[in-house]
Amino acid sequence: MNGPVGDEPMGELELVHTFTGPMPTGVSVSHRGRIFVNFPKWGDEVPATVVELRDGQEMPYPDQAWNDPSGDDDAGAFVSVQSIVVDPADRLWVLDTGSPMLQPTKPGGPKLVRVDLDTDTVAQVITFPADVALPTTYLNDVRFDLRRGEAGVAYITDSAFAGPNGIIVVDLASGASWRRLHDHPSTKAEPLTSFRPIVEGRPFLERPADGPPKPVGMGSDGIAISADGTRLYYCPLASRRLYSVSTEALADPGVTQEAVAATVVDEGDRGTASDGLESDDAGRLYITSYEHNAVLRRLPDGEYETLVHDPRLLWPDTMSVATDGYLYVTANQLHRQPQYQRGKDLRRKPYALFRTRIDAGPVLLR
Repeated sequence: MNGPVGDEPMGELELVHTFTGPMPTGVSVSHRGRIFVNFPKWGDEVPATVVELRDGQEMPYPDQAWNDPSGDDDAGAFVSVQSIVVDPADRLWVLDTGSPMLQPTKPGGPKLVRVDLDTDTVAQVITFPADVALPTTYLNDVRFDLRRGEAGVAYITDSAFAGPNGIIVVDLASGASWRRLHDHPSTKAEPLTSFRPIVEGRPFLERPADGPPKPVGMGSDGIAISADGTRLYYCPLASRRLYSVSTEALADPGVTQEAVAATVVDEGDRGTASDGLESDDAGRLYITSYEHNAVLRRLPDGEYETLVHDPRLLWPDTMSVATDGYLYVTANQLHRQPQYQRGKDLRRKPYALFRTRIDAGPVLLR
């Protein structure tokens, strides 16, 4: 395997913005270059869970009212947002977990919200029935295929920490939703006997202030759609394996769970534990590497290459491939939070948003 020597940077990494308040997770960039970021409510003080970066300032988006929920079941405001994505039609979608502090969800809290970027107003709110967004559900990331159905389909990962994992499918025209790969092995975290991630030189484990360490239990997390729309890629946070499943099977409510599961393909060891996935129209898949402070890229032939490696990429989380030819990525030091450090908060502000050109001349890993 050819790669960086020691901890020398590889590739070009440009700092876009620093965050001195709460830690960010999601980022997405509109076709016109507007940058949106979100902050889940995991314990930091979060004045706004969704913001737009304007002239270096973090402005509540679409306004402060949408960032001030009346409760965890408020369907008319953001409760705790984990991910934001600009779709191919240049509309912003907000994925609200409805789960501040990873608490059990209540109907109305977990939702998918569409914001019209021309008017900066909410145009659609899709909530989930109790048998789709379970009390244990943690809505993690979302991708869109507008070529399927009347108005397109959304695919969402449920990365539940202490409950069934899976994929949630949403018909964007009707708002109907259903669960797929419910508690399927490919959506589950791997046990320590087969997977032990190393971050900053030590095993990445839950380390409570009192009690023994235990494995991190987050399941299906990263998600991306193939360029032709036929396959959905996904990966558990606590795993080094990459999986894909037929989108045709996922999107047809008439297909049985067993038939959907039969289309799952183990795409192999991706060489690193990762958080986010992203794809481009050239059929390439981007993979964050929280073990190696890097972003990797999987080519259509299955080869992997390092797009960028930099010690500043402390827990690269979410990525956004933008029309300006850059890949944007947040680095939020997630592993330094108190629950992984015996109750001590070892994060060092500021957190960061970076970008790198996706044609920056990566080095092939063999």
